[in-house]
Amino acid sequence: MESPVRVVQYGLGPIGQATAGAVLDRAKTGQMELVGAVDVDPQMVGRDVATLLDDDRAETGVVVTDRPAAVLHEQRPDVVLHTTTSALPVVDEQLRTCVAAGAHVVSSTEELAYPYDRHPERAKALDRRARAAGVVVVGTGVNPGYAMDTLPLTATGVCTSIDAVRVARVVDAGERRGSLQTKIGVGCAPAEFEAKTKDDALGHVGLQESLRMVARGLGWTLADVRETIAPVRADRAVETPHCSVEEGGIAGLHQTAVGVVGGRERLSLDLQMYLGAEESYDAVQVEGTPPIDLRVDGGIFGDTATVGILVNTASLLDTVPSGLKTMLDLPVPRANL
Repeated sequence: MESPVRVVQYGLGPIGQATAGAVLDRAKTGQMELVGAVDVDPQMVGRDVATLLDDDRAETGVVVTDRPAAVLHEQRPDVVLHTTTSALPVVDEQLRTCVAAGAHVVSSTEELAYPYDRHPERAKALDRRARAAGVVVVGTGVNPGYAMDTLPLTATGVCTSIDAVRVARVVDAGERRGSLQTKIGVGCAPAEFEAKTKDDALGHVGLQESLRMVARGLGWTLADVRETIAPVRADRAVETPHCSVEEGGIAGLHQTAVGVVGGRERLSLDLQMYLGAEESYDAVQVEGTPPIDLRVDGGIFGDTATVGILVNTASLLDTVPSGLKTMLDLPVPRANL
């Protein structure tokens, strides 16, 4: 029997806690072992991971620390599951610490999913460090990482010609965590929404990364990328455990990214995330030979799906050459239960 994959969970917000729980579940079958946990929140530091989870687990003996270098040196994990924040410059030092310890990294940092255009120099430096350490670093998640990039690319696998690819995702944000609702502008005044959009302080991070990943996967050269963000108004009063919005208030956003190839808009990603969406779904349309029309009714629930792809990806890294990678470079993502 193969030894379990030794995992350190870095970041214990809602997604990180759920990911740690998934690792503990896989420990029961001998697939994984949680050997460390990192967070800077003083209310978490010193506590057993089990006490943070919303269930009745017995204590694990894994205590949260705010000293990542120390726990990485002591535990020598195979993989770090990294779930802290969206921006690559903010997490760059965190990733370097993990790589220096000789650990693979699977991160939910959206800008890491395809960092070569937004952060080319950081991407080159991280790739050099990962190669020197003999480890793999990859950014993934449900979006970016799957729903609007890996899934549509997989759909094109049977095509002999492709004219256009169009992806749509509608999410009822009322079912999601409070931090996401804040990120998409729920409850903002119109002027505040506009100002935060201009300052890049609001909106879904990763749509351009998904667009560029799909283009790269298809071998298309993007002549132009156009992105728009607009508020979605509530058609009725909506209340969630995290906030409430009156009728006419801002309930979320409608964000698009369009890629121009050969003078035409051949690639489009359309994302709607707002409170009270009557119908959640993910859809992929490939205009080609043969045409492909996929639809996931109910949508791919982002919080649980992100946990799934992080943990499943961790099981694939030993098959991949070292360096900074994207989902384009990995085997077909799949459950390993």
